[in-house]
Amino acid sequence: MRHFRILFIVLISLTLTASKDEKPAYVIFSGEGRETKFDQMLSRLGDADIILFGEEHDNPIAHWMEIVLVKELSALNMSLVLGAEMFESDDQMIIDEYLSGRIRTNNFEKETKLWDNYHTDYKPWVEYARKMKIPLIATNVPRRYASMVSYSGFASLDSLSSQAKAYIAPLPVEYDPGLPGYSKMREMMNGHSQMGGPSNPDFFSQAQAVKDATMAYFILKNLRPGQCFLHFNGSYHSNNFEGINWYLKKTSPKLKIATINVVSQDNIGRLLDENMHTADFIIVTPSDMTRTY
Repeated sequence: MRHFRILFIVLISLTLTASKDEKPAYVIFSGEGRETKFDQMLSRLGDADIILFGEEHDNPIAHWMEIVLVKELSALNMSLVLGAEMFESDDQMIIDEYLSGRIRTNNFEKETKLWDNYHTDYKPWVEYARKMKIPLIATNVPRRYASMVSYSGFASLDSLSSQAKAYIAPLPVEYDPGLPGYSKMREMMNGHSQMGGPSNPDFFSQAQAVKDATMAYFILKNLRPGQCFLHFNGSYHSNNFEGINWYLKKTSPKLKIATINVVSQDNIGRLLDENMHTADFIIVTPSDMTRTY
């Protein structure tokens, strides 16, 4: 009996030590702050028409989770479509040529306006899409047009040719400057002109809006009944159900949209109040995790 008690104490001690020493790379929470399993999240996402995955651009867990979701959702849904902020709408022809096998990797990577972290962070799901014949939609406004708006406002787009306007959400872009995300951006940009940036903070939030509106426009333009559209974007484009989500709902209020937000916290065991209700699911990763750039 004494030996049994000693063995029991040792086992309990080992269990407690193991729990204390565990260093989980992420924890998933519902918007209300309840810890959620990956399969529970996946089940909910599988029922959505559109999924907005809001990433931290340099977060390795976010990028790993993206390729995992692409694989899992493609297994559940044979009509998966991918879209991404990381690709600009005027590169769509090159993307289509690459995914269909018409051009080589070298040509695709030289001629597409790829982000600097493409090879480490986005190439895995691009190559998977190519392998599995999953469509990939370039949803973002060409950066030259976003730059025009950031310096001169929406009115600067009126002078563009009809061909150029085809790469942007239909004009005039609806814009609600009172949305909290845009208001916060204007506050953040006050004084930015001293560093050589746009002199008008409202123009900067308008540039954000034209990106959000354009991404929503190309998502809807390429979504067909029965499909699931998984879209990757910076979390600030979909947090708090604003940004892209706001434009999607304005056009098609009956759509089933699910949102994900990736955040970093010192303690990932509990969702901080500031991250509550920012999305349907919040993926929390440690603040001291090594970044991709």
